[in-house]
Amino acid sequence: MGTYFNPSNGGFRKTVSDEIYVDKSGLLNILNKKIGAERNCISVSHARRFGKSQAARMIDAYYSRGCDSRELFSGLKISESEDFEKYLNKYNVIYFDISSFADFYKETLVSEIIRHLYDDIKEIYPELDYSKTISSVLKQVYNKSENIPFVIIVDEWDCVVRNFSDRPDLVHEYLQFLHSLFKSEESHEFLALGYITGILPIKKIDDESALNNFFEYTMTDSAEFTTYFGFTEKEVEMLCHKYDMNINSVKDWYNGYLINEEHMYNPNSVYMAMVRHSLESYWKNTSAFNTINTFISLDFDGLKSDIMKMLAGDSVYVDIKGFENDLSMINSKNDALTALIHLGYLGYDKRKRTAYIPNYEVKEAYQSALAKGKWSEISKSISRCEELLFATINGDSDKVAELLELSHETYTSIFEYNSENSLSCVITMAYFTAPAYYTVIRELPSGKGFADIALIPRADSDNMPAMIIELKWDKDVDTAIKQIKEKRYTGVLKWYEKEIILVGVNYNKETKKHECSIEKVYAC
Repeated sequence: MGTYFNPSNGGFRKTVSDEIYVDKSGLLNILNKKIGAERNCISVSHARRFGKSQAARMIDAYYSRGCDSRELFSGLKISESEDFEKYLNKYNVIYFDISSFADFYKETLVSEIIRHLYDDIKEIYPELDYSKTISSVLKQVYNKSENIPFVIIVDEWDCVVRNFSDRPDLVHEYLQFLHSLFKSEESHEFLALGYITGILPIKKIDDESALNNFFEYTMTDSAEFTTYFGFTEKEVEMLCHKYDMNINSVKDWYNGYLINEEHMYNPNSVYMAMVRHSLESYWKNTSAFNTINTFISLDFDGLKSDIMKMLAGDSVYVDIKGFENDLSMINSKNDALTALIHLGYLGYDKRKRTAYIPNYEVKEAYQSALAKGKWSEISKSISRCEELLFATINGDSDKVAELLELSHETYTSIFEYNSENSLSCVITMAYFTAPAYYTVIRELPSGKGFADIALIPRADSDNMPAMIIELKWDKDVDTAIKQIKEKRYTGVLKWYEKEIILVGVNYNKETKKHECSIEKVYAC
């Protein structure tokens, strides 16, 4: 067994023995069908912390001849397959995490990758001719091992393309190296399965064909791979039951990625929430969330407006087809939004072709990024949201009207005041931090109509009162409060035994003033 050639199953053994392990071994059933097929190369590009490396370690442990993993997989779903033992530990495996090399060998990256691999192979086959190309060396191993083919796993393959865009010579050399592994003449004979992971889909590079034989699975289309990257709704419900966490609260914080009609959760965030029994924004502490500012601050027509609409809870159309899968080549609003989708900072509805902010955790990442970015006026407005929320709870209608006017001034250049929907967006932005405590619903069906905005406290925020907010345009606040009562909007909260705060807001188009009236009632 080696580090890179026929490695042990130690990495996956640690994963399985963890306090929280969700069985994703069904992925191996899909890969087993690809073994030795004409199209046997797979590329999985998903956002950070979506389980790509964990899956790579599992694949390594299952196929590698450098270990015996029968006991390790015996209690997992793959063990129920009739082909379980047919492929178990039967292959020469090569496993690389390219990011670890890119961190230390910036000038000699490819030669160091090859050197480390050869050092492993020499322990078993010292007699080979190592002066030849890497594909020739692997072909020699294939022959010496009685025609046992290779499974080659490259984790974080795209870090070279992403991080060395200013070094086309290095990128070219690296892609030639990958060509030797996955598309050379020799590889057609020795390669059983190629599997690479990255953050971005494969970049289409002129005159480079190293990776054009890969099936791609991405944040916009994962096909049959979808449920194996991230946690499914059912899996999260199971964990919430086990760890006594409220599923609705966890949904608000971490749900929202809609991939091939499946609701997927960031597994790292759910894991941390369960272990620490606390709903917090864990992802922004492990991701380069400053990337958000890189893209939202670009001067593309309509970009700022679209970002603000999404922060206010709306979704926007995005054309993802023109994106060149290169973060250094963002040439339009659609490119910027597509990059944020692949990085996990936006969700994507493939059927509607729309992007949106997936959950409150990501919303907090935007808040943190905005605090350090160019949109200082937006950040300043968001910093007043807590004050507005508690002024509303305390029934201070004058203060609420004052703070709403300040929000109006901030957002009036972004949301044109020509409809009640625009007013709704502004009010939603004014209560930007409310999702830390509430499920916020715009246009909630209730009673004889739709409540404009409902703030329903989550189970973990039982000290917060429910709120119904009704918006009016060139009318008066009494009309707003009266409508809440007459149309029985509070009926949707008939189970709620505490006081409900009714908030009437009116915007006067001529004076550009907001009025506010606040009452407290009980559900009926």
